Amino acid sequence: MYRQRLVDTEVSSDGARRLQRLLIDYHDFRQHKKQHPLLDDTYRVTDWQAQRLKATHQDLYEHPGYHIGLEFLLTDLYAPTSMTQRDDNIDRVFPKMVKWLPERQLDTLAGLVELNLVTQQLDLELTEYLTAHDMLATDLSAEAYCEAYRLSRQPELRERQIDLVEDVGLQLERYVRNRTLGWLLSIGKTPAEMAGLEDLHSFLHRGYSAFRQMDNVEILIRRLVRRETRVMENILQGHPDPFTLPGDL
Repeated sequence: MYRQRLVDTEVSSDGARRLQRLLIDYHDFRQHKKQHPLLDDTYRVTDWQAQRLKATHQDLYEHPGYHIGLEFLLTDLYAPTSMTQRDDNIDRVFPKMVKWLPERQLDTLAGLVELNLVTQQLDLELTEYLTAHDMLATDLSAEAYCEAYRLSRQPELRERQIDLVEDVGLQLERYVRNRTLGWLLSIGKTPAEMAGLEDLHSFLHRGYSAFRQMDNVEILIRRLVRRETRVMENILQGHPDPFTLPGDL
């Protein structure tokens, strides 16, 4: 809807250029995905993976110091079924963002956009491989998932996905310690509603609140990265039980 606005906005910094490029790519991908015949199946794959993540990291998910943060990661950052308006609003306010946001925050936002884009690209490709090899997303098993994962031959992109989780997670942890940001979010609800940005404001406020309540975000992020790296290695090596990890991870 706002693609031309993204294209026409003049940018002058590396962070703004990166964000502009990624928002355009993400905008185009969202339009492609919306028309894709396997759209409903991609949602099923996404739901399956979200449940797998909860099972793999059950100890962290049930930990009172991490539960809210992990719930935000799985339902807000990894929720392509319900964030269309939020994503459109980011496109809409892009000219103002590059004018008012500091370079580091633009770069963090670019990382979030890239993480969402990469994750959805991988989900769609995996869904296509499942269908091409007569494996149903409606009754997805761990064996079928891992087979399609290996067939897709995207280890570099999956490594990039994990790297983005680490980079963005650690950057967000630094931002939520900024009390000024919390104050601005607390008083910005009404202006956001007046501007038609209430869903974007709600997303930001949920993320801020979730990360603020976590015991130690850095420990959580680094543990997630170690575990998901091992899961990736297990799948690619054909491990018979790739999602069961040693207790010291």
